[in-house]
Amino acid sequence: MTVHQTIQDKLKQRFQADYLQVENESHNHSVPPNSETHFKVTLVCEEFEGVRLIMRHRLVNELLAEELAGPVHALAMHTYTPAQWAEKNQVSPNSAQCLGGGK
Repeated sequence: MTVHQTIQDKLKQRFQADYLQVENESHNHSVPPNSETHFKVTLVCEEFEGVRLIMRHRLVNELLAEELAGPVHALAMHTYTPAQWAEKNQVSPNSAQCLGGGK
């Protein structure tokens, strides 16, 4: 199973997501082709109602602790309630490109 699939499966199992997108952004960084080291997660769920952003990120970090201790070098997280996601027009921000990386 790929790192991408593992992250996606763990998030699906733990959260009742209204929206979930896991993107492998490794190609935007100075890593070998087909790497799985840099990811962006956009996660929208009711469970985040009344939960501070730092706690949302802690929940995800704890869930993905094994991946973060191993193959994953960076994880960009965008965690929203359904209302916040609607305010964002259902678009998460683009990640910055690493110097020397990208296509």
